[in-house]
Amino acid sequence: MKKFRVTVNGELYEVEVEEMGGTSQTVRQTAKAPVSAPKPAAAPAKAAPAPKPAAPKPAAPTAAGEQVAAPLPGTVLDIKVSVGQQVNEGDVLIILEAMKMENEVTASTSGEVKEILAEKGATVGSGDTLVVIG
Repeated sequence: MKKFRVTVNGELYEVEVEEMGGTSQTVRQTAKAPVSAPKPAAAPAKAAPAPKPAAPKPAAPTAAGEQVAAPLPGTVLDIKVSVGQQVNEGDVLIILEAMKMENEVTASTSGEVKEILAEKGATVGSGDTLVVIG
């Protein structure tokens, strides 16, 4: 059994990995809540580049309607719609870059774009509301 610290979406977790024979492995999370990161011994010699701004996360969208959420964490590369535009189910709303791949976020329903909560260049998390369709 080996213990590892894994960072997922900026949260640090402790996990244990047990080798079961062959090439398959079982992963068991030992901490449901994030664990505190160890303090660095010294400041790095080079300053890290500033992170891109995160998309705003309002408690609830102001417009009523169907919320289209980010399927995975990533960076908003392009917004293909505008507020007031009519869209059909399956239309591309946003291009999201995740793991060096471009992913299309599509409309889950037909209707009018009521609100766009994402900004081009912003970093979004999995499940963050990007667009509201009414």
